[in-house]
Formats: sequence, C-alpha cells, structure tokens
Amino acid sequence: MTVVGMVLVCGGVFFLVTGAVGLIRFPDIYTRMHAAGKCDTLGSLLVLTGLACHEGLVLASAKLLIVALFILITSPTATHAIARAARRNRIEGWTRGEDR
Repeated sequence: MTVVGMVLVCGGVFFLVTGAVGLIRFPDIYTRMHAAGKCDTLGSLLVLTGLACHEGLVLASAKLLIVALFILITSPTATHAIARAARRNRIEGWTRGEDR
C-alpha cells in the first residue's frame, strides 16, 4: 500500500513543480492560468490520493478524499473565473511577435 502511495505522491509533486515552472516561464495571464489550473489540480489530486493510500482505510483517508473532490470541483472553476475576468478587462494575450 505504501509503494502505491509513494508513487502517487511523487507523481503529484512532479506535476506541482511543472506547474510552478510554467507559472514563471509563460508570457501572459492566459498561458499561466492554463499551467496553474491543469498542473495544480492534477498534482494536488495525486498527492492527496497518495496520502489516502498511505494511511489505509481510516477516517483520515476519507477526509483526504473529500478534500480532493472539493479541489477537483473548485480549482477549474476558479481558473475559469480568473481567465474570464482577465478577458472582460481586455487583457491581451501574448502573440508571437512580442518580446517579454
């Protein structure tokens, strides 16, 4: 049980680090939101699921899975709301000819 938990946690940490690098490297708000939304959702889900597998069948695992479900619902919704607010405020996206 702990090997599966360790693999899930390591995979989640990989996606979280990848999202952090994308947040720093990408040029505009829309691509940064894409990196943050996708990688952070998947990374946190993998970490929480790995921790639940590591704990076994106890109440703490159920709580971790409820938190993972909450993140699965709220993180993409928040990312969409932030990107929509940026679009409504007419924040332009990056184009190939621009240097940043």
